Amino acid sequence: MSLSHKRQTREIITKAICGKGRKFSTATHTVTPPHHPTSILGAWIINHQYEAVAAGNGIEVIGTYDVNIWYSYDKNKQTEVAKETVSYVELIPLSYLDPRHRASTAQVSAEATQEPNCVEAGVSPGGGSVTLRVEREFEAELVAETKVRVFVSDQSDDLEDKDYDFDGESFDYDDLDPDALDDEL
Repeated sequence: MSLSHKRQTREIITKAICGKGRKFSTATHTVTPPHHPTSILGAWIINHQYEAVAAGNGIEVIGTYDVNIWYSYDKNKQTEVAKETVSYVELIPLSYLDPRHRASTAQVSAEATQEPNCVEAGVSPGGGSVTLRVEREFEAELVAETKVRVFVSDQSDDLEDKDYDFDGESFDYDDLDPDALDDEL
């Protein structure tokens, strides 16, 4: 069967990024150390672990991290470190989602573009606990099979007769505007 001279299309099934999302968030945690804290000497987060799962039209990031608080007590005469593991679930909405992707082939992933970081820690007004403000940011992708439509032509263009000069001096890469380039390239 030969192709007519009309433009025809074919569909190619391929894996592609079919959804993307990003979310910055802050969370407040309250930790109650064994002694009533007088002042906070330091607060940090370690052992961050997470995984991504599909959730409707978004991606859920489920994770944990350890909060360590170095504090003084007994009227600043003694110090101690309080440790607590915090669990969280963060829903990342997808700002782009290809509705034609094959849901049965979907794979999701997330990357912490800003690891959880304690930006503020203070003794609560009652004096028995410590309040922490934590910032974190995630970027997520959904990869799945989807269809791409391409045009088909029966005319054979002999590409060997075409002269392409990619090494010519007609274009200088130094003239490129770096602000105009796409960050994801």
